[in-house]
Amino acid sequence: MIHPIRHFLTITKHRHLVIRHCFRVGIGWQGLFHDLSKYGFTEFIPGARFYQGSRSPNERERELYGYSEAWMHHKGRNRHHFEYWTDLNPETKRYEPVPMPMRYVKEMFCDRVAASKIYQGKQYIDSHPLQYFLNGNARSRMHPDTADLLEGWLRMLAEQGEKETFAQIRKIKNSATYGK
Repeated sequence: MIHPIRHFLTITKHRHLVIRHCFRVGIGWQGLFHDLSKYGFTEFIPGARFYQGSRSPNERERELYGYSEAWMHHKGRNRHHFEYWTDLNPETKRYEPVPMPMRYVKEMFCDRVAASKIYQGKQYIDSHPLQYFLNGNARSRMHPDTADLLEGWLRMLAEQGEKETFAQIRKIKNSATYGK
């Protein structure tokens, strides 16, 4: 059964939460444009069709077809997803992850926290985004420096809470570099 209203409400609630988080970490203007592609036909229709409420509809689409066309569209247009940040390495001739610019790592952090809040609901605690990261395989697929930075922020969130973590992230200039 297709659930366009439920899907619309879920993605809108998520988007608004990401926007609030982005303002808290100093990228408010960028946050205003977060996930707008989800409202387009290519992503919205599958999202409504595979809506479950407790996890991303892309996961269900992937289970049924072996891939998610909506996800492939989404990750190719939204720079806050580490999957966007791959390029051909001229030495190895393979596509490999590259470090993400700071402002997109900040948005990715906000996105992950907001997604955990939406899907966990009242059961959400500040360690959920870290648990999700550690239990998944994202670390092995993103640039090691980006993964280290994100994990550090997620650990700070789990140990020190939102107020302190968001304040610390806000202090980092969006043009800052990180890693080795």
